[in-house]
Amino acid sequence: MLSRVADSLYWMSRYLERTDGILRMLKMNYASSQDDRQSFTWRPVLKIFSSLSEAELDHFSEDGREVLRYMLIDKENPNSVLNMVTRSRENARAVQDHITKEVWQCLNEFYHLVKNENLPLQLQHEDPITILDGLIRQGQLYYGTTEVTMARGEGFCFINIGKYLERAIQTADVLDVKFSNLSAGSNPTSYTTFWKYLLLSVSGYELYLKSYRSGFEARNVAEQTLFNNQFPRSVSYSVNQLHRYFERLGNSGNQPGYQELMFRIGKLRSRVQYSKIDEVLEQGLHPYLKDIRHDLYAIGSALNQHYFAYR
Repeated sequence: MLSRVADSLYWMSRYLERTDGILRMLKMNYASSQDDRQSFTWRPVLKIFSSLSEAELDHFSEDGREVLRYMLIDKENPNSVLNMVTRSRENARAVQDHITKEVWQCLNEFYHLVKNENLPLQLQHEDPITILDGLIRQGQLYYGTTEVTMARGEGFCFINIGKYLERAIQTADVLDVKFSNLSAGSNPTSYTTFWKYLLLSVSGYELYLKSYRSGFEARNVAEQTLFNNQFPRSVSYSVNQLHRYFERLGNSGNQPGYQELMFRIGKLRSRVQYSKIDEVLEQGLHPYLKDIRHDLYAIGSALNQHYFAYR
C-alpha cells in the first residue's frame, strides 16, 4: 500500500475518533451543567480538546451554549467537530478507491450534517442534547458501516490503528484532567454525579455498575478506565487492539520500521498489562498517565516516519 494512502486512512479514522470523543464529552457535560449549575465549569472539557489560554478559558467556561458553538462549529477552532469531520472527509476523498462506497456516503452525510446552515440557530434555541445525539448517531453509523463493509486488508488495519491510538490518548487525557480537578481543591470524591458523568462521557457507566458493588470510588473508576480489558474505551483495551492490528502489517515489507513499532507498542502493552491500580495511585496517577501519553505520541511519530514518509 502506498504511504499516501495509509496516511489518509489513518488520519480519516483518527479525526472521526476524536470527533466521537468530543461529542460524547460535550453531551455529558451539558447534562451535568443542568444538574449542578453552581459548581459546574466547562474548563476540563476545554482543557482536553482545545489550546485556549487561561483568559480564554475564563471567558468560555461559564457559558454552555457558547462552548457548544465553539466546540461544534467554530471554523477558527482547529479541534471543532466541523473541522474534524471536514479533515476526515478530505482524507477519505483522497482515497475513495480504497474505502467502500458506503463508508464514503457516511462521511459525506456527516459533513453535510455539521455544515447545515441552520445548526448555529438550533444550538442557540433548541435542546443541545437532541442535536448532540444526532451527531453521535452519525458517528456510530460510520463505525458500523466500516466494520461490515471494509475488506480486512492493510487499509482496514491502518483505519483501526488510527482509531485505537486516538482513543487511548483521549482516555488518558480525560482521566488526567478529571483527576487533577480533585487535587486542585474541588474534591468531589463523595459526589456520585461527578463519577457518574465521567463514566458516561467515556461510555463506561453501565459496565461500572455491573462490575463494582461498593458505589462510586476514585480507585475503581481509574481501574476500569485504565485496565479493564472488557471495557472498549480503556487504555488497556485500546493498546491491545493497537498491537493486534499493527501485528497484521508484518508482511508489508517494511521490516526495520515494523520492528521498531512492534517494540514500542509491545513495551507499552507490557507496561499497562503488568501495572496494578493500587501501585499506580500510590506512585501518582498524573506521572503514570503522562508517561503513557508520551509513549503513545512516540508511536504516532514513529508511524509518521516509517509508514507515512514524514521526516
